[in-house]
Amino acid sequence: MMREWATVVAWHDGIATLHTEAKTTCNSCSARKGCGSAMLNKLGPKNAHVMQINSEKPLSPGQRIEVGIRESSLLSSALLVYMTPLVGLFAVAGLFQMLFDSDLAAATGALLGGVAGFIVAKGLSLRLGHREAFQPVILSIALPPDALRVESKV
Repeated sequence: MMREWATVVAWHDGIATLHTEAKTTCNSCSARKGCGSAMLNKLGPKNAHVMQINSEKPLSPGQRIEVGIRESSLLSSALLVYMTPLVGLFAVAGLFQMLFDSDLAAATGALLGGVAGFIVAKGLSLRLGHREAFQPVILSIALPPDALRVESKV
């Protein structure tokens, strides 16, 4: 199970809106000075993801919860997103090369096959995304931000 902590933004009628921050491993790598990914990471926007999840328990804004998703679902999604356009690219490029015997036709077929692969991946992801196996689940709920008070006598 892949786990991630999220912050509750809102809760209404059993649906919690969550905010998670995209993390990169650039802070833990020793090759920061010579790495192009670290430089691009500094230039790009800091991505934050907003999602909605079912929760029977009422949650308050600012509360932290741990959400999880199955590794098999994550791997299936990655396989769908990366391999479908690649298969389309090679299949249509090969087909156009055989039919027209031209490099320009093969390049055009590769472009058309890649775009078709993205369209197929989008359609399949919309269908598969509603299945229960692809939905994140709440693993644990932390205390609300106002529930813990620390008093010290000085």
